[in-house]
Amino acid sequence: MGIQPLEPATNLAGDDGRNAKGEWRPPYPVKFAPLFSWPLHAGALSKWLFYFPGFLWPLNLLLLGISAVSWYYTQPDIARCVHFQPGWIAQVYVRNLVMMWLFYGGYHLYLYTLKREGLNRKYDANWPAKNSRLFLFRDQVWDNIFWTSGVALLVWTGYEVLTLWMYANHYIPWLEWARHPVYFVLWFFAIPLWREFHFYWVHRLIHWKPLYKHVHYLHHKNINPNPWSGMAMHPVETIIYLSVVMIHWVVPSHPFHFLFDLQHAALGPASGHHGFEGPIAQGKWPTGSYFHYLHHRYFECNYGEATLPLDRWFGTFRDGLPEGAGAKLAEEQKD
Repeated sequence: MGIQPLEPATNLAGDDGRNAKGEWRPPYPVKFAPLFSWPLHAGALSKWLFYFPGFLWPLNLLLLGISAVSWYYTQPDIARCVHFQPGWIAQVYVRNLVMMWLFYGGYHLYLYTLKREGLNRKYDANWPAKNSRLFLFRDQVWDNIFWTSGVALLVWTGYEVLTLWMYANHYIPWLEWARHPVYFVLWFFAIPLWREFHFYWVHRLIHWKPLYKHVHYLHHKNINPNPWSGMAMHPVETIIYLSVVMIHWVVPSHPFHFLFDLQHAALGPASGHHGFEGPIAQGKWPTGSYFHYLHHRYFECNYGEATLPLDRWFGTFRDGLPEGAGAKLAEEQKD
């Protein structure tokens, strides 16, 4: 997944890429992956699917690798999950806690504590708020850590515990590799797309005024997001957001598929909320989402992500260019 930028044609902000408000914006518009472009360009589609960076690598294969390590080395045996017992539940919780701190905390350490990128291509020139009455503990980062590593982690673990218990007791369908190898593999390609489809629609739902006022407002306190903002949500929103895994309660899948889906949803937001345009780490790690930053800045746009063009189809897409700049860029690219 991830944003597919055009090659820079001109700097549409100041000399340093920042506008009058101090916001950095890429000198090109965000756009969608070529998955639903018409006419279909096989070369562009193949490059997006297999090249680095693209759909498979780095983020999706990284998260799949994390799920594989989790499944083979840290997951309680399904036979233990027949009954709710403190031992295996604690094992799941501690594993998730460690992963969250490595993933979210790793981005925060590199970008915000060590400030290894400085303000280079940071969308908002300000650092996270301190001494602000808007946030718990008067500190944006500690507020976000509480909601992400405290509350959201419990919901994440709760979904996992409940689903493992249902798999163990044969309450939900179980897909076996030996009987359906092609279907088994296709699940791994489908999960990121399903997650994006689900995210768009539940995101539109929680922008419904009553839910926004009482639930989603908490996440949108983070106009200037940081890695820990990714899952800094009201618990009701977290339950709705992670309901993406309920598909495994109905459609046959393996617990490994479920684990990939859940960890993709739980860890992925760190990459989309850290507030920097990648690549980072001396240009080696493509990351960041200007697409989603625009949602935090302007609220009523870019509800989904940049693979499925749902925002374009339903009129909620914003490309990040100043008014009129899109036409200017299009003309320049013709020359």
